[in-house]
Amino acid sequence: MNIREEIKKSISKALKTLGYGEEFLVKVLKPKESSFGDYSVSVAMEIAKKEGKNPFEIATQIKEKLDGKYFEKIEVVNPGFINFFVSKEIVLDEIQEVLKKGEKFGDLNISKSKIQVEFISANPTGPLTVGNGRGGSFGDVLANVLSKAGNKVEKAYYVNDYGQQILSLGHSVLKDADAKYSGEYIDELALIIKEKDPYKVGVEASAIVLDSIKKTVKDLKINFDEWFSETSLHEKGEVIKAVELLKKKGFTYESEGALWFKSSMFGDERDRVIVKTDGKNTYLAGDIAYHRNKFEQKKFDKVINIWGADHFGDVPGLMAGVEAIGHKGKLDIPLYQLVTVMKDGKQMRMSKRMGTVILMDDLLKELSADVIRFFFLQRSANNHLIFDMNLAREQSDKNPIYYVQYAHARIASILRSAGVSSVKKIDNISLLTHSSEIELMKEILKLPEIIEDTALDYQVHRLPQYAIELATTFHKFYNDCHVLVEDEKLKEARLGLAYATKIALGNTLEVMGISAPEQM
Repeated sequence: MNIREEIKKSISKALKTLGYGEEFLVKVLKPKESSFGDYSVSVAMEIAKKEGKNPFEIATQIKEKLDGKYFEKIEVVNPGFINFFVSKEIVLDEIQEVLKKGEKFGDLNISKSKIQVEFISANPTGPLTVGNGRGGSFGDVLANVLSKAGNKVEKAYYVNDYGQQILSLGHSVLKDADAKYSGEYIDELALIIKEKDPYKVGVEASAIVLDSIKKTVKDLKINFDEWFSETSLHEKGEVIKAVELLKKKGFTYESEGALWFKSSMFGDERDRVIVKTDGKNTYLAGDIAYHRNKFEQKKFDKVINIWGADHFGDVPGLMAGVEAIGHKGKLDIPLYQLVTVMKDGKQMRMSKRMGTVILMDDLLKELSADVIRFFFLQRSANNHLIFDMNLAREQSDKNPIYYVQYAHARIASILRSAGVSSVKKIDNISLLTHSSEIELMKEILKLPEIIEDTALDYQVHRLPQYAIELATTFHKFYNDCHVLVEDEKLKEARLGLAYATKIALGNTLEVMGISAPEQM
């Protein structure tokens, strides 16, 4: 049962009965304090502001029209909040459902769209950096969430293996006057490649770099469904076709010897060049062709590109291009901020191998993929991330990933001690009356809401936050309520609750691509 949806339906019905229009959006919130209920609605204040009425009186009128069958009580508090307290019977019923669903707990059917999530897509001109790793973890987990929400999801890496950057890589390996990249990896490539033509050198070097990228990606526990070559778009004439389509639609013009796309017609702050004065297509032209392929050949309903914040300026041009070819509203481009790695209170030194940044391979040599992913996911992608190496290494409750995984291992240990491998139903669930038991059950039941909200707004940092909150709530239950008591019926009920917690915590870790250990 989706309690939030039941509240929305009940409120909407009450508003209609009271003569209020559908323009008022019913938002169901989670109060920070349990004394304010399990859910809260503030729509009465929005109505009062527009209608010039008393919000408390409106909230009271709404309350009188509500169906209260799922709630212990519904109360109105100043200045006009309607607070809902879910009945214990509903909570107990829903915990039984958690046990029935098992690994499918948290699965939803809120959308059945065909979605592609494209992420990392770093040029194959150098090893992956920690910034790429953050984007990789974000994109991978977002794709997992969207899949758990009911969508058919593909994970894609766009290989930029065409054009100037490949030529620049060739010059760099040859160490001539046009060299752009430096670092030990360039020296290593120079020892391997015997070609002398800069572009051929670049092609061979990029293939070697791409192999190393694939290994790093695998080590970070990411599996792509597709590695799409930019070169293939040019070889098949797709880029030329995309440019011709924009011309045909009247969205281009010539100026200063170049062909310009009228991107300002679609909300961009300026028009953009798509064919340069030398006749070569710009990166934007290739990107528009690539997205035409996504929407028209592969038939994706939605495409989500995960980009670093340094590409902020490129977003309006591509959004305009996608709209111009007829796919407005189908592309989202969330951005993620940079990562600063701290070690012993100081910013970690840059990689000798790359010469300019810290590499993912360096981080993976010191920490497990589980730890790295959890730390990357903890903060909103919109915020700059400080990665604390010392904390990440610590084997104590101070380390959030250790704390969460330990909770899972502790539950597994309790179940082993009791000789329990699984629980499908709690026969004496009504014996769970302690406040810590009720609190734990309510925390477990938040997972589907976490999945739903994240599938809608892409804020994947909710998952590690939820995992920490669930682990904390379990530890409190463990301390307050002895599980392996002499009373067999109570023991059975508490073992069932422990198993339900293990399901919720395990499923959350799985969505994050992080292991759920049975012992530590």
